[in-house]
Amino acid sequence: MRGKLAVIATVLLASVTMGAAIANGPFDWGVIRDHQLAQHSWVAFGVGQPLVRSSSKQVTKQQALANPNSLFTLANGLHARVVSTDAAPVIDQISLWPNDSHPRWLIACNEEGPSDPGIQRINIATGHAATIVRGTESCDPTRRTPWGTIVFGEEDGGGANGGAIYELMDPLHTTNVTLDRSTGTFSGGTGANNLVARPALGRMSFEGLAILRSGVTYTDEDDDGVGPVNGKPGNAFFKFVPDHPFTGGGWITHLADSPYASGRNWGLRISGASADGYGQGREFGVGRWIALPRVANVDLEPKVVQAGLTGYYRLEDADLDPTALAHGRVRYCASSTGDEEAHLFGEIVCVSDGTVAKANANTATPEAQPFVIGGTSRGINMPDNVEFQPGRGNLIVHEDAETTFEFPHNNDLWDCLPDRADQDLLSDGCIRIATLNDLTAEWTGGIFDASGRHFFVSIQHNISGKATVIEITGWK
Repeated sequence: MRGKLAVIATVLLASVTMGAAIANGPFDWGVIRDHQLAQHSWVAFGVGQPLVRSSSKQVTKQQALANPNSLFTLANGLHARVVSTDAAPVIDQISLWPNDSHPRWLIACNEEGPSDPGIQRINIATGHAATIVRGTESCDPTRRTPWGTIVFGEEDGGGANGGAIYELMDPLHTTNVTLDRSTGTFSGGTGANNLVARPALGRMSFEGLAILRSGVTYTDEDDDGVGPVNGKPGNAFFKFVPDHPFTGGGWITHLADSPYASGRNWGLRISGASADGYGQGREFGVGRWIALPRVANVDLEPKVVQAGLTGYYRLEDADLDPTALAHGRVRYCASSTGDEEAHLFGEIVCVSDGTVAKANANTATPEAQPFVIGGTSRGINMPDNVEFQPGRGNLIVHEDAETTFEFPHNNDLWDCLPDRADQDLLSDGCIRIATLNDLTAEWTGGIFDASGRHFFVSIQHNISGKATVIEITGWK
């Protein structure tokens, strides 16, 4: 009876809310929907009352150093502990090691220059950080592969000495190795033989990585220097198809056995039903993968124009949809960050690539569709990193906005529902689950463990000048 009464009360409350909205002015379903999302946040999102608005606070350096928790405010029910302030100061994307179920280390990129730590391991229990490699330029994306290695990349443009992809085996026994970017070789320290450059994946400003078990890997570029500026089409989605896919049987023990040793890159062209039906005005719908030159260290960025690929505004992080994968289909979502000062607030774009079998064989018809549309400085704008939550299938969206544009508003974390059986393909709604109290900082690199209840995330460029990596818990 108590459960039935709760349902009746909820329905009556919704009716009252809707009636009040109609009585007090034009019917605004969007506002009602937001109220409903907040009222049902425990059921829909596993968190308590969400945050109504972004913080406009600016903590001081002294406050942040004395209490790193002062850097953020969380939705009701969520809690955080500081994992590390010992790491390099610009920690970006993070991988869990040795697995997602019981991780003991964070393997993280540091987005600084060659003289700084490039990739580090952070002990989750103690917070101690050790440098694995230095010598990278703007290390950004990192993933643990299905074959037991760490792949990491540089967000450093195209060209002969642009951003590259590297692969690491045994990250716990590889320390203080130095990369020579001009040759792609590693030396010094301990375990230099555990690292190798992967020229088969080409060069560009690497950002998003979505890796299938076979080694088929979806990549994207984040390079504001190639567009959309002066009529250029923007940044594109790419797909790497290995010559020798990973077939399972345990982690590899030799880097030569990695599917990244050789293969070919393809680029996404949204073209509708016609092979030549592409160009300006088509960024969503069905398309095809266009074969790119099979050349080591191929510069992928010019191929957007040369191969007629579809451009987006500065593509950022990408993540595989675990719900689609559980049903034997491939779908991944990436952020197109936008330009808040031009009121281009950004969006989340999701690319479907058919069944796993067709994606591996590269015979699927890819399709790109919007999933979250940004809007206003008070809502989601300039999305950056994304992370699906195991179990729920919700998508956590990190903001990297111009926080002093129009009015002070800090960057937020948003929790977005999957799309269900309604009339569109968009998320069924998002709530604000965290906000920063530091106008200089951004959320980045967030990753869940297998339970979906432990979320590790970096507060990058924060006013303390130190790394601040935290663990958020409390999801029900």
